Amino acid sequence: MKIGFIGLGNMGAPMAANLVAAGHAVVGFDLVADVPDGVIKASSATDAVTRQDVVITMLPNGQVLKSVASEILVNMDRGAALIDCSTVDVESTREVAVSATALGLHAVDAPVSGGIGGAAAGTLTFMAGGTLKAFGIAEPLFDVMGQKTVYCGDSGAGQAAKICNNMILGISMLGTCEAFALADKLGLDRQKMFDVVSTSSGYSWSMNVYCPAPGIGPESPADNGYEPGFAAELMLKDLRLSQQAAQVVDADTPMGQHAKDLYETFVEEEGGHGKDFSAMLPRLEKRRRQ
Repeated sequence: MKIGFIGLGNMGAPMAANLVAAGHAVVGFDLVADVPDGVIKASSATDAVTRQDVVITMLPNGQVLKSVASEILVNMDRGAALIDCSTVDVESTREVAVSATALGLHAVDAPVSGGIGGAAAGTLTFMAGGTLKAFGIAEPLFDVMGQKTVYCGDSGAGQAAKICNNMILGISMLGTCEAFALADKLGLDRQKMFDVVSTSSGYSWSMNVYCPAPGIGPESPADNGYEPGFAAELMLKDLRLSQQAAQVVDADTPMGQHAKDLYETFVEEEGGHGKDFSAMLPRLEKRRRQ
């Protein structure tokens, strides 16, 4: 396929490189980042999307997505597909999909899970929303850039799946960190704690795969000074999106709201920016009961 790729940061660049390695012709544009080897550098976003079969975007938020969409959609060939892999609010996604459809284009929202490592290794999980026809166009590219794709439903469903998943992740990581901090103060050895919980009803991805305690379980960012695999500020972004969505549809999400508040304080007031989201453990270790 001929592919335009807009947004070549930490995630977009390796995704574009994997498409090139699979034999696709990729033209890329980013306001700041350099294009990876093999990607043809476009002079503008418009230049990147002209005469392409597919355009992929990986952008920071819904406002930027809508701004870029307003610039590029009118310059895409009728019948081409826009695949947005950004994590943004559901309303912005649906608004862009309506605009694309009105111009005779296909639209897929396909946020990803797997982080920078997954983008580089081509092992991302894609959560896709849009028409089945649009999904059919995009799916072969998902197979190149990732190892699992789930078709979630109509436009916006991919974003809904992503923010619900990450709300669970934020809540479960906080619970895991709280449990370790409590175990410490109760005099329970961390390894013993892990041995019990990882094989009992407390089993979770936050405990078993991404343990926030250094030297416990499989290697994780905790073993590297909490250098981010998934940054705390990105978790905060996703938790804010979850609460924005909950407000729109009048859903009661008290744990999601509390997780958002805790990460907000951690990132904005307590030096958590630039640290992994599992760095909540050393934060909690130092605190007393409020």
